[in-house]
Amino acid sequence: MYKNLTIAFALTMLLTAGVAAQRNIEQAIDHDPLLEADAKLNLDVAWQAFGPARRAYKQVLLRFEETLAAYPEFSKMDEFLYLAGMSSYYLSRNEGRQKVDLTIARERERYNPEKLREDAEAYLTMMLERNPDSRYRTNAERVLKELKDAHPPGS
Repeated sequence: MYKNLTIAFALTMLLTAGVAAQRNIEQAIDHDPLLEADAKLNLDVAWQAFGPARRAYKQVLLRFEETLAAYPEFSKMDEFLYLAGMSSYYLSRNEGRQKVDLTIARERERYNPEKLREDAEAYLTMMLERNPDSRYRTNAERVLKELKDAHPPGS
């Protein structure tokens, strides 16, 4: 009797081991619930700042940089990359309600139009690489094309 139980147990282990081996070997990233909640709050505030009523692009970039530094694994980082890319793009054109004053050294260093265009390109490219099926893809590709057409490599 014990011999049959041992054989049955061994067979069960062999069969379940084969099934377990067929599972997806990619592990999901464990997201910290507190960091997720904080990053989500920053994202919500950034969306409000980005919206047509406020167009506070400097604030969007500050929220993005804070979140990226604290929690780069944020589950909605593609949205943040999109907001940061578009905010950098708009600021490079001196659009929005928060104007860039290039006579102030700190502003000139941080919001130099060429640097902002490079940042916009980097953020939007990263967004597309990380999430090629993003719902922001079409707009991101349009802006990237515009940036590349306006400043071709080697110009």
